[in-house]
Amino acid sequence: MFLRRIAPAVILVAMVGACGSQPAAQPETRAAVQPDAATPAATPAVTAGSAISVTDPWVKGTESGMTAAFGTLVNNGDADVTVVSATSPLSPDVELHEVVDSGGKMVMRAKEGGFVIPAHGTHQLEPGGDHIMLMGVTKQVKPGDEITFTLTFKDGGTLDFTAIGKEFAGGKENYQPGTDHSGGHSESAGGTSEDHG
Repeated sequence: MFLRRIAPAVILVAMVGACGSQPAAQPETRAAVQPDAATPAATPAVTAGSAISVTDPWVKGTESGMTAAFGTLVNNGDADVTVVSATSPLSPDVELHEVVDSGGKMVMRAKEGGFVIPAHGTHQLEPGGDHIMLMGVTKQVKPGDEITFTLTFKDGGTLDFTAIGKEFAGGKENYQPGTDHSGGHSESAGGTSEDHG
């Protein structure tokens, strides 16, 4: 009688112990918790934005009105990526802008088609060139302030980044309302007036 009670208990303990020591379960758990950072492209849900980063992002200091964000967009992917829009809590009206020569006058305008970042390349956002324009800023931007942004890509992916407020007088850009009749603003760079229409 005593042996009949012990035998099922021993079998049950052996079965539970065997189930708990299956080596195949441990690597799967580790892989789920700690994915291999060296192979992000193996994930089926990869978007264009996962290959993009922003280096040295900054925003020109301002008390009010308009300002702009700059930095370097870096594409570590195998295909070109297009930034189609940007948003920031600093402004209800954020646009991707370029500076072009229009009849001998440098003019800022919305960048048709967005910013294209070449595969394994960069796209520079800089004063007097392509930039992220913020109009009707909601608060003063002082040196050291952290301003958050979200970029949206053509494939629907997004990228969040933080830019740092910085004083800049290099090209005498003022990103403030000008006196042109189009209701835009003007930018003075190296003695050349740039109007935004």
